[in-house]
Amino acid sequence: MGVLVWLALLFAAGIGIWLLADYFPGQLSSDDNQIHMVRLLSILALVSSGVLFARRINFSEVVRNIAIWVGAAAVLVLAYTYQDELTSVAMRVGGELMPSEPMVTATGEVTLRMGDNGHFHAMGRANGTRLNFMIDTGATGIVLSPGDARLLGLDPARLRYTRIFQTANGMGRGAPYRLDTLSIGPIEFHDVAISINEAEMSSSLLGMSFLNRLSSFEIRGRGLILRR
Repeated sequence: MGVLVWLALLFAAGIGIWLLADYFPGQLSSDDNQIHMVRLLSILALVSSGVLFARRINFSEVVRNIAIWVGAAAVLVLAYTYQDELTSVAMRVGGELMPSEPMVTATGEVTLRMGDNGHFHAMGRANGTRLNFMIDTGATGIVLSPGDARLLGLDPARLRYTRIFQTANGMGRGAPYRLDTLSIGPIEFHDVAISINEAEMSSSLLGMSFLNRLSSFEIRGRGLILRR
């Protein structure tokens, strides 16, 4: 049995060399390459001849180990071949699990997934502070909640609420303010005019004044795509 295994290994090596020579023509045309190949075959024959002295070979274990290594190699090859598709799948899964986390594509687009409430939310940064925004196309501007204003180090009680605007709950008041930076993923704007709402809000809003700064945006299925 050991002799048969040894011959099978040599046969497989010969087939592999023949396929490689056919796939890479001219690689064995030089004397140096041929000598190097003979040297490698001699080492392979010497090492593989050890099976001749094996008194007992557990072929089920050998087959299992070969299958494991072949499977691992196949997974690596498939992962490398379909890396773009797998990245897209991973992003979609991540977006479903955390809809407010911006998903950035290779082209720099930012995609947001629709939440269970039917709205699009985005985790962004205002002056470097991480805040949760709701995308609201019905709002004209960018509005921070009093709670988020406190996270920025502002005291809502000290602000001057000079802006009057219409909301779904009636008239509201807001205090004008300017952010040094406002970003959603890689999309970042500087010197952004916003309002800080006087009444408490469940979430800060990104309205049309933010969306109009983009080159384009679109809703595709359950995704909102933002382009810088």
